[in-house]
Amino acid sequence: MIDPDEPLDIQLARQAKIIDALMRRANRQHEVGSSAYGAFQSAIALQGQIWAKTRDLERTTDELRHARDDTLRMRKNLADALAAMDGGVALFTAGRLEVCNDIFQALLPDISERLQPGLEIDACFAAMADSLYLVTVEGSFDTALAQARRGRVGASVVSLVIELVGDRWYQINLQRTSAENMVLLLTEITTIVRRNRSEKESLIDRQADYLQAVFENMTSGVCTFSPEGEVMMYNQQFRQLLGLPYTMLQQGSDLHRMLDFVAQHALITEAEDFDIGYWLERLERQGRLRRRVRHATGRMLDLHAHRLPDGGVLLELKDVTLETRATVMLENRVAERTTELTHANAQLRQQFAEMARVEEELRVAKERAEAAVSSKTRFLAAASHDLLQPINAAKLLIATLKDSAAESRFAPMIERLDGSFASIEQLLHSLLDISRLDSTDRALTPSDVCLGTLMRSVWEDQTPVAQRKGVQLDVVPSMVFVRSDPVYLLRSIQNLVVNALQYTPEGGRVLVGCRRNGGAVELQVWDTGIGISRKDQKRIFEEFARADNVPLGSGVGLGLSIVDRTCRHLGHKVRVRSKPGIGSVFSIEMEAAASRRMAPQERCDTAPAKVETEAEMDHLIVVIENDPDVLFALTGKLEQWGASVFAARSAAEALTHVRDMGMAPDIVLADYQLDDGETGDRAIAAVRAECGVRVPAIMITADRSNALLKHGAREGFSVLTKPVQLSRLRPLIEWKVRWQAPEEGAAR
Repeated sequence: MIDPDEPLDIQLARQAKIIDALMRRANRQHEVGSSAYGAFQSAIALQGQIWAKTRDLERTTDELRHARDDTLRMRKNLADALAAMDGGVALFTAGRLEVCNDIFQALLPDISERLQPGLEIDACFAAMADSLYLVTVEGSFDTALAQARRGRVGASVVSLVIELVGDRWYQINLQRTSAENMVLLLTEITTIVRRNRSEKESLIDRQADYLQAVFENMTSGVCTFSPEGEVMMYNQQFRQLLGLPYTMLQQGSDLHRMLDFVAQHALITEAEDFDIGYWLERLERQGRLRRRVRHATGRMLDLHAHRLPDGGVLLELKDVTLETRATVMLENRVAERTTELTHANAQLRQQFAEMARVEEELRVAKERAEAAVSSKTRFLAAASHDLLQPINAAKLLIATLKDSAAESRFAPMIERLDGSFASIEQLLHSLLDISRLDSTDRALTPSDVCLGTLMRSVWEDQTPVAQRKGVQLDVVPSMVFVRSDPVYLLRSIQNLVVNALQYTPEGGRVLVGCRRNGGAVELQVWDTGIGISRKDQKRIFEEFARADNVPLGSGVGLGLSIVDRTCRHLGHKVRVRSKPGIGSVFSIEMEAAASRRMAPQERCDTAPAKVETEAEMDHLIVVIENDPDVLFALTGKLEQWGASVFAARSAAEALTHVRDMGMAPDIVLADYQLDDGETGDRAIAAVRAECGVRVPAIMITADRSNALLKHGAREGFSVLTKPVQLSRLRPLIEWKVRWQAPEEGAAR
């Protein structure tokens, strides 16, 4: 009759009803009962039942009173705990406000009276959104609340950042603590926001001059505009490509005025037929705009416009005239071939007997199309010499300028310029590696390669970079031999180490080593960097793909794609393990060379040799280089080291210098590709024949083929690739002059 799971007050009411019914029954029995003794027995039994129910009622009442006291005490303790917290706290039960502390109520004074127990959480957020003290919200109250409701109990916190009047900033954290309860925490972050803002403004001021210098040395034309459309920064290439007067790009000039000027003077032939307003609307709606337009001079320009984070606009112009002409030519050829194929298919439907002839035409067309694509790839690979020449000259000139201005106020700027050219060099190497890997007529040449030698080479190259960044770079080489291509395996290891150093903060560590795994060897690169999320680990090996947590300006995402493509060609396996905020481990698994024994281990526990030494280089050096800029830069650097340099642009000019000296030079430095079909190896042979002795020689070239390395070993000259590393050039010159002098070099 009484459910023990019902509330105590309902149980007490039902017990009272039962007692009252029993009393009425006893009275009726006493009035109508025929036996006085039976009535007496009924009264006695009824009294016992009443006493039992009364005791149960008193016990239940006492338990209810204790439960209410405990509830009041717990609520008081909770209120005291919330009041002692530094931030604002509010607890919602079943979607309604249960309790909050004074800080939460006083945060927005104009709605504090509405923040009373029982207020629904939706109404609470709506009141906060309508407060006059709220300036901005980074996010949405409704979205955050919906996300918190969908989340699991104890799941990650949903966060919002709000700005209040008086430049005050708070972070709102919302989390479900049970199926019906939700906690809202307010933490003041005003100090952090102001400090970050101050540091950002200081950094912007320091980088302004450097950024302008970089702009001026870019091949593309670049111009930036403020959110109000006023010119902020531009380079001369932008003005020259577009053909604008100086007055049009002064500080404070307007973007609309510039576009109107372009349209009125027909600087862009499409501007008359195209609505400039539509360009601006498209840019405003999508945040970016890309157009290929024809200039009044006949040049084809690629116009790229992007919305900047502050609402401004970045315009970039590239001269793509040659590319456009090549594309048009290729499209015409494709269109012609398509027409032929369409006609052939029509004939095929009409005359089944001519099927064999049509299929042969299709095969020939396919081969021609593949040949066209292969021709493009071979062009990029063959152009590496012309691309690396100016980079090589610039690096040599920067190194000379760096030494000359070491103690001047220009030293920091030169240091940054050196870093910029290093980035350009890395990107250029990546592009050339891709073109070589895509080339159908270039095969990788696996051989027995010593991992320890490659690892030490990477360590020597990257240790100065690690020291400048404040990162500890350790290499534990195991002198084990594997089957791989030495050139591309070295580039793969270097890419992994460069990535690890780039994304490891100051004070971190990068460790390179290898492990034996049965008949395989696994080279590993460990770092304590920013880490990679699980979803990004699946796409970081794609071209131009970067993780979401990578800061802007950290490369274009080619290094890992080259590693992956190289290892697929060589049959190696590339793996990655990473955790955001902890670090990453990249590994390459290769086949061990079974026929080669492991050499004694050589630890990398000493700093690599410095590029410069204090001793003067008292040598006679003949330099053969057909590029005047590279010749000038290399000559200047060698003379700065103290050498006497005889610069020549051809083998004939070098022989003239040798005859004028009347003696053999100490060493010959020669480029491989010279003018009029001459090559550096033949020039070296001519100098040796003229002198009658085997003069030490170094070949400096953009050719990275194994064939040239083997040819140098046979002919007795060393090979350095462009852009030349000065840290290797000077020690190599000293070693060859000392141990391969003409009197002793004939044996080599």
